[in-house]
Amino acid sequence: MKQELLFLSGNDIRQALSMREAIEAMRSAFIQLSSGEAQVALRTRLDLNGKDDCALFMPVYLPREEKVAVKTVTFLPNNPQKGLPAIHALVSVFDAANGQPLAVLDGEVLTALRTGAASGLATDLLAAEEAAVLALFGAGVQARTQFQAIRTVRPINKVLIVDTDEQKAQLLAEEIRSRFPHVAAESVSAEAAAAQAEIICTVTTSRQPVFQDSWLKQGVHINGVGSFRPDMQEIPAETVQRAALFVDSREACLQEPGDIIIPLQQGLIDKSHIRAEIGEVAAGRVAGRKKPDEITFFKSVGNGVQDLAAAAAAIRNAGKLKLGQKVTI
Repeated sequence: MKQELLFLSGNDIRQALSMREAIEAMRSAFIQLSSGEAQVALRTRLDLNGKDDCALFMPVYLPREEKVAVKTVTFLPNNPQKGLPAIHALVSVFDAANGQPLAVLDGEVLTALRTGAASGLATDLLAAEEAAVLALFGAGVQARTQFQAIRTVRPINKVLIVDTDEQKAQLLAEEIRSRFPHVAAESVSAEAAAAQAEIICTVTTSRQPVFQDSWLKQGVHINGVGSFRPDMQEIPAETVQRAALFVDSREACLQEPGDIIIPLQQGLIDKSHIRAEIGEVAAGRVAGRKKPDEITFFKSVGNGVQDLAAAAAAIRNAGKLKLGQKVTI
């Protein structure tokens, strides 16, 4: 019997899934993850071509969605020198009831959207209600969806951008100012950004902290997104030690990111330092921020539940809006 497979491009996904809808999809996804309802295997990594190149595979099953998916990502950090993106990705979705393939989605756009949405959810749950100054460390694709998500849940009126490539930071600032005239956006130093920020998002591939702990304001909320290997560290160990630490997945965050592994190895924290998974906070089982001057830190390494929850929502909306291309297989 012939079957149709839906393909959703990046543009299709952008039209099908608003940031607000993506944030709500992340709320459901993380609640399912923390309750043990979702089935998720740890990310499988294959090293390619030597030093830093790798391929990542993330399988997931969400019973509520009646769908199973696998995201495949390749990360080749030198690709931009060849005029190619550093990251390529596809998400394949199957019907869990009968095993039939349903859709293939552009994983790069979906990843950026769901990653931003996860920070949006964490910010909504953990940041001060009146927080209005955002610092972005990194000025790439991920930084744009981080901004989009944070402004969805907080009244952002100022954005401070830090990047090792100052031209990229300036271009992003100009882009934000042109699209949102009420938002003051500028490229600044790391110290200036950290000293003023009420919310920080780090979206870099740095192997050393992108700011110093002593620069931070009391009460700041931090979303650490970029570090996903033990040798990658965006957040100072001293900051992790004194912050209320929340994670997307305890299991993954204790094994993968240097942001947590390094202070663990240094004896500055132990496993109990993780206050909760963000899904536990979203479900109301654990409190988030406890006092105004508390520094909160959400560490995300990414999880397959995010991809499948966002993909399922995009597929539903695409059907209503008649988006995407169907291929007979």
